[in-house]
Amino acid sequence: MKESLRSKLEQLASRLAELDRLLSSEEATRDMDSFRKLSREHSELTGVVGLYERYRQAEGDAAAAREMAADPEMRSFADDEAKTARATMEQLEIDLQKALLPRDPNDERNTFLEIRAGTGGDESALFAGDLLRMYTRYAERQGWQVELISESASELGGYKEVIVKLIGQGAYSKLKFESGGHRVQRVPATEAQGRIHTSACTVAVMPEVDEIDDVVLNPAELRIDTFRASGAGGQHINKTDSAVRVTHLPTGIVVECQDGRSQHKNKAQALAVLAARIKDVQMREQAAKTAATRKSLVGSGDRSERIRTYNFPQGRLTDHRINLTLYKLDRIMDGELDDVVNALSIELQAEQLAQLAEEQAA
Repeated sequence: MKESLRSKLEQLASRLAELDRLLSSEEATRDMDSFRKLSREHSELTGVVGLYERYRQAEGDAAAAREMAADPEMRSFADDEAKTARATMEQLEIDLQKALLPRDPNDERNTFLEIRAGTGGDESALFAGDLLRMYTRYAERQGWQVELISESASELGGYKEVIVKLIGQGAYSKLKFESGGHRVQRVPATEAQGRIHTSACTVAVMPEVDEIDDVVLNPAELRIDTFRASGAGGQHINKTDSAVRVTHLPTGIVVECQDGRSQHKNKAQALAVLAARIKDVQMREQAAKTAATRKSLVGSGDRSERIRTYNFPQGRLTDHRINLTLYKLDRIMDGELDDVVNALSIELQAEQLAQLAEEQAA
């Protein structure tokens, strides 16, 4: 193992021990925001330090085998032990390099999922509804909670726009590659001639922002309007100005929330979505700068990019970024997204390992 890698791992082991002390102290839970951040860091370090401990154990086994080989009667057994230990060390070093790849600090956050109908009129809105169902079913399989934040339903069903919050471990890490243009090719229910139509939706996946995060909402830069909620909401919701519209004046970003019965809750939800959208803009600007120096196959964050096609007549899904084609569209639309999510994650990991190898060779 290279000394630079060993030094890094020793630092992480020391940091994990420090986190153990901090989290077990009586003061730990007095600041819950700080406690959550420390707990998140502890969770991230536990795995890699565990691998390093196993590596050091294998290293000790190899050293013991070398000493054992000095005894002629034990040499054959010692050689086998040394061979096993070296193989273990080689595999663990590969695992450690993967574990040390740059982690997205947002991976373990809850996420806002926003789906907007695009070209294709009513058919696009219906497809937006299908996408929402697909992600909702996937969330159920992951054991996540799904909370409706805002919706604008279309007349024939589906949505012109819908925002949900997905609450659960790793929500953002699993879905962050879903941002972009989703194209559907199928025969609409309203098509009498049986012709295949093409329409599209835009998906945005945005990590939830901590209260003490780097997105600070200045009240002087916000315009907050209240109005009566529209649509099916019951008599109470239509008789009070419970709906809230928040406009961020510097960027022009507008968020509306009218699904809660309480104006206070709607305002809190709208501000949370606004903070996530502002952070999302910052992340995409940073991704664009990175892409200028190194083209990434995944995770560019470009909303205008067509990332995927859903071809219903052929039962085919194609992800254009990694040339992935799967012929099980019905199961994917029912929430079986693991093959897609895993393939995108593996592609990103391969890119990162290649970049790490280039840096080490330089």
